[in-house]
Amino acid sequence: MKLLRYGPPGYEKPGILDQTGRVRDLSSIVPDISGSALSQTSLKSLHGLDLESLPLVDGIPQQSLRLGACVGAVGKFICIGLNYSDHAAESGMEVPPEPVIFNKWTSAIVGPDDDIQIPKGSKKTDWEVELGVVIGTGGSYINEADAMDHVAGFCVINDVSERAFQLEQSGTWDKGKGCDTFGPTGPWLVTPDEVGDFDRLNIWLEIDGQRVQNGNTATMVYKVPFLVAYCSQFMSLQPGDIISTGTPPGVGLGMKPPKYLHGGETIRLGIDTLGVQCQQVLPALID
Repeated sequence: MKLLRYGPPGYEKPGILDQTGRVRDLSSIVPDISGSALSQTSLKSLHGLDLESLPLVDGIPQQSLRLGACVGAVGKFICIGLNYSDHAAESGMEVPPEPVIFNKWTSAIVGPDDDIQIPKGSKKTDWEVELGVVIGTGGSYINEADAMDHVAGFCVINDVSERAFQLEQSGTWDKGKGCDTFGPTGPWLVTPDEVGDFDRLNIWLEIDGQRVQNGNTATMVYKVPFLVAYCSQFMSLQPGDIISTGTPPGVGLGMKPPKYLHGGETIRLGIDTLGVQCQQVLPALID
C-alpha cells in the first residue's frame, strides 16, 4: 500500500493511492495516517479494503493535489549520521563504531513538494536524500530479529542541513538540522510488502537537473533492522516515529569546492518504489 496525506498545510486528510495513481479518501476509515492507524492490525485491515468503494479525491497527486508529509503527529524525528561509508569519507570523517544519533525537530516536517526556506544567516544550506523508516508498533529494547515487526513502512526524506550551524558552532548537530522546512517527507508511506528488498534500493538527488547523489541502500553501514533495535535501546519507539537512515555521497559539503543552496534552485530526489519529491528553494530570510 501507498498511504498518504493530502490537502492544505495543517488540514491534511488521510488517503491511499489506488492502482490508477489517484487518491482515495480514508477519512471514514482512519482519522489520520498516524498513531494506531499504523499498527499491524490496522494496516492489515486497510490492505483488505475495496479501494474503488472509497471516495475519489479530485486532482492528480503532486500536480493539482498537494500532498502533506505522509505521516501525521510525528513524535520523534530520529536521524542517523555518517551511515554510508563513502559519505563519511567525503565529509572527512571516520565511519563511526556505533550509529550517530541526532534529531530533527518535528516542526521541520513539510510535504514532499513544499518549498525549502533557507533560514536567516545561512551560508551553507545543504541537501541529503535519505531512506525514512516509519514505526508502526512501538517498543523498547527491541531485538534486531523482531525489528521489522515494528516497521509500518518506508518513505523518502530530504534531510536538509545547514552546515555552519551544524558543524562550526558549538553544541550538537541538531541546530543545523531542524530549521523550519528542513524535513520534506513523502510522498507516500509504502508498506514493506510493496518496497521489496529495502537493502537494494537506488537513491538519488538532482539540483537543477544535475544528478549529484546517486547511491544505493546496499552501502549503508548499519542496516534498517539494526537501527530500529539500536535506537530502541535509548528511547521508546512509538507509532509514527521516523528514523532517517543516512545519506549517500554527493552532498554539497563534500564537493571540491563545497557547493551550497542559495535560493532559486529546484531539488528533485527519489528512491526506488518510494516515489519522488520536488522542492523549490527560497532565498534566505532577511531582517
